[in-house]
Amino acid sequence: MNPTALITGASSGLGYEFAKLYAANGYNLIITARNEEKLQKLKDELNHIEVTIIPKDLSQPGASKELYQHALDKDLTISALVNNAGFGLNGYFDELSLQEQQDMLQVNITALTELTHYFLPSLKKAANQGLPAGILNVASTAAFQPGPKMAVYYASKSYVLSFSEAMAEELKGSNVHVTTLCPGATETNFFKTAKAENSKLTSSTMSPQMVAKAGFEGYMKKQRVIVPGRVNRVSALAAKFVPRSVAARIAQNMNSANS
Repeated sequence: MNPTALITGASSGLGYEFAKLYAANGYNLIITARNEEKLQKLKDELNHIEVTIIPKDLSQPGASKELYQHALDKDLTISALVNNAGFGLNGYFDELSLQEQQDMLQVNITALTELTHYFLPSLKKAANQGLPAGILNVASTAAFQPGPKMAVYYASKSYVLSFSEAMAEELKGSNVHVTTLCPGATETNFFKTAKAENSKLTSSTMSPQMVAKAGFEGYMKKQRVIVPGRVNRVSALAAKFVPRSVAARIAQNMNSANS
């Protein structure tokens, strides 16, 4: 019996790369995202394993429950949950659309929390059956400091990191492990979606293949927190010692456009 991984945001970027990595390591997949056409293309590409497509827009309230119910109705159980879906917005808080920021919180925080709650019994059952069971949550180096001009995004990723570390401790005796991936700037559609293509953050990026590989390997090793890239690791460590006000100013500068 092959283990099954559920991957959100699987149609592109890190989610697409995670799908290929889990498939290459013997996992069947449940993949979800808004774009059904891209999901079907990925399924066709990964034709050596079982792939189930469940198109969902996780920014819509209730979508997480619908996704879970769909899996339940099809008698699909998982042993790996990859909460990868998420997006950011660049700009001052009061100048950005409130609705767009609420949608971001729905995806980055609420859907991730709901899916973890819904699928945790399945993960525990898989662990009891001897299958490798765990959760891989995608946060960001943004989780380590406040981020003016992307205030809600940074705060949402701080939640993901804090929640994931707490869950890792709660589940310590259950054989279900929790890994948090905290990448820095990555060559995906993130900056286009965030309207931050000209920000200084884009001056140094990692490929999605490298980031996903680091995340997957860390997950398989049951590491709790992974920060890919030496510069990102130094930055994350420095944020623990720099005054929060200074860290906020640095982040604001990085989130601003190149002059």
